[in-house]
Amino acid sequence: MSALLRLAALNAAYAATIDQDRLEAWPDFFVADCLYKITSADNQRRGYAAGVVYADSRAMLRDRITALRTANIYERQNYRHIVGLPVIVSEAADGIVAETPFLVVRIVRDARTELFATGVYLDKLREADGQLRFVERIVVCDSGHFDTLLAIPL
Repeated sequence: MSALLRLAALNAAYAATIDQDRLEAWPDFFVADCLYKITSADNQRRGYAAGVVYADSRAMLRDRITALRTANIYERQNYRHIVGLPVIVSEAADGIVAETPFLVVRIVRDARTELFATGVYLDKLREADGQLRFVERIVVCDSGHFDTLLAIPL
């Protein structure tokens, strides 16, 4: 299977895992020593290292989900990710660098659908245990206005 198809399949599975509230499986998309960050396009342009969400290991991603399930209690909401086709920026023996646009909508309790976030995933990926995994996923949101419920993974 081509790198593009493998990456598109990975992104589809990633989005489905979040949208179907199988968040405990979400960290498995990453290598153990990963980097996951959510930031704004403006902060990315300025080269700011910190993000509104920052995790530098799969263990930190698991802790995030545990906190979401046990400590941070929110009104029930559903999410739907619409993920565009990835653009492979580079492909080498040590991995793939790609950019993928996304749009996330939130469905709240009264059944309203709201635009939650748009942006681009900036990814570095490599093979791990026979699977393509994220080494780095920088979620660059088009807007610098972050919802207080940015608790779910993007």
